[in-house]
Order: sequence, then C-alpha cells, then structure tokens
Amino acid sequence: MWSFLQTITKKLTLVIPTMMALGFLYGISAEAGWLKAMIIPFTFLMVYPMMVTLNIKKVFEGSDIKAQGITLGVNFLFTPFLAWGMGLAFFADKPYMALGLLLAGLVPTSGMTISWTGFAKGNMAAAVKMTVVGLVAGSLATPFYVRALMGAAIEVDVTAVFSQIFFIVFLPMTLGFITQRLLVRKFGQEHFQKRLGPRFPALSTIGVLGIVFVALALKARTIAASPELLLTILLPLVLLYGINFTISTVIGKRLLSRGDAIAMVYGTVMRNLSIALAIAMNAFGEKGADAALVVAAAYIIQVQSAAWYVKLTPRLFGPAAATSAPA
Repeated sequence: MWSFLQTITKKLTLVIPTMMALGFLYGISAEAGWLKAMIIPFTFLMVYPMMVTLNIKKVFEGSDIKAQGITLGVNFLFTPFLAWGMGLAFFADKPYMALGLLLAGLVPTSGMTISWTGFAKGNMAAAVKMTVVGLVAGSLATPFYVRALMGAAIEVDVTAVFSQIFFIVFLPMTLGFITQRLLVRKFGQEHFQKRLGPRFPALSTIGVLGIVFVALALKARTIAASPELLLTILLPLVLLYGINFTISTVIGKRLLSRGDAIAMVYGTVMRNLSIALAIAMNAFGEKGADAALVVAAAYIIQVQSAAWYVKLTPRLFGPAAATSAPA
C-alpha cells in the first residue's frame, strides 16, 4: 500500500489531471452536492500528515539570514501583488477566480519545496526553514491580504477566514507536532526519519486528490457549459509561475551562493496549494469552488515546472560541486 501511495505522490503530474477528469465526469453525470460533506475530512487528511514531518526546530538553526530575508521579501512584497494584478487582468468579471489566483500566490512553500531543493542539490536546511517560516507567516497574513486586495470585489469575513486557518493550519500543526514527538519517543529519531516520516506525505496526497476531485465535480457543469474556461485559467497560471521562476532565478544568481539560491527559488515559486485549496473550499462557501478550480489547476503547472527546473538547474547555477560565491 505504501509503495503504491509513494508512486502516486511521485507522479502527481499525471495523477492530478486524471483526478480532475474523473471529478469532471462525475459532476456532469451525477449529483455532486453531497460531496461537500467530504471537504473537511479531505482537508484534514491533506494537511495533518504534512505537519507530522515538519521540523520546526530548523527555524532556529543555520546562518542563511540573507537567503531567508530575500525569500520573505519575494513571498510577501512581490508574489501576492503579482497574483492580484494578474487576477484583475484575466478575471475582471470573475472575482472568485481572481481570489483563487491570489490564494495560489499567498501561502508560500510546501513539503515539495524541500523535496525539489534536494533533487536540485540545493541547501536543504535553508529550504526547511523557508517552509516553516513561509507556512506560519503566510497563514497569518492571508486574511489581511485577501481583505485588503479583494474586499471590494467579494465578501470577506476576516474572522471566518482566521477561524478556517486555525482549523486548517494551526490545529493540524499542533496535532502533527504531538504525533511526531510521540513517535520519536517510542521508536527513536532515526527510525522516525527513515521509516515512519516518509510515509506521511503519501497520506497527504490522498487528501489533495480528494479535494481536487470534489472541486472539479462541483464545477463540472459550469465547465461543460464554457469549456474554454480551463484554458482561461491555465494561461495566467503559466505566466505567474514563469515570472516567479525568472525573477527568483535572477535574484538568486546575483545575490546568493548556489545552494542558497536554489533553496530560495523553490522557497518562493512553490506555493502551499494544499492550504490555498483548503481555504478556498472552506472559507468562502459555494462560491469558493471557483477559487478552488484555479488552485487545483495550479497543481499541474507547479509540479510540471518544478520538475523541469531541476533539469535546468546545472545549466543555470552550474554543477553541484561548484560553490560560487555571492556576487
């Protein structure tokens, strides 16, 4: 079972579009309203396993202050406003889809930030720190960004958004940390890291696929009536990720060492789409399905682009053995 789940996790570029197609087919052939009851269970299954493997202690280690500062600047002073501006341009008459684009640009980093940094032979310790800091800061900042940037176009209940973030992020984070400590105490740190910890992200994938299925099923008839809608969604996402990769790569090459630069790229371009998807589906009622559709489509672009960037890394930053000094 675990090997099957891990295989699925490694093939998200194929599995997520497949699940989107299945959700679409179900939504146009059957009544999908009952699936709303599955949103909360899938949300917990999506977020909690990710939190079990989160190493919060890494925040207080390392000497990569410059990389962390640049990452925070890009994540909170550039990307949200880029996503917001693109939402205004591409979804002027579809505010909840513009919200989806904003949410996709608001919560930085995920477990994949660490994984892709490792694949590209970047600074893993810096990536872990970026993941923890980005998750916490992004979760706290999201209600304020949404209210400030989208409040004139959609109804934003900041208290409700904060409430959802508590249940979506901080409660699973607390339970995940407790679970981690209990498992380490019982089996030891080495056994947890090598045998138990790697299994949890595969469980999270089930939640992601479940939410994607529900989001597409709920919007299937809208898509069927306007099939060009998916192309309308994919275009701004391709541009968003393309611009983010370009800006982060240029900054990294100019200001950081190879390892820190790679961590910074993945720490700024990879977004926590699981959290964004959960907020869209839980905090904005039925209209949140429009936002969730955009976030679900972002999975396709994010995973594909991250994989291609690993292949381009030696050409952009030199081989892993090279340790060029910051400019």
